Amino acid sequence: MVVVVIIGVLTAVAVPQYMELQRRAADSAARSDAKNFLIMASANSRK
Repeated sequence: MVVVVIIGVLTAVAVPQYMELQRRAADSAARSDAKNFLIMASANSRK
């Protein structure tokens, strides 16, 4: 029973941190995509 409680506590701590990590990764990917779009748009407008 103690093992189940310990696993529950660890899960309660780990899940929010994992969700934050996923959110930061998605934000970083969106910023990178926007930057690449602007670079490509700028390069294509010079042609």
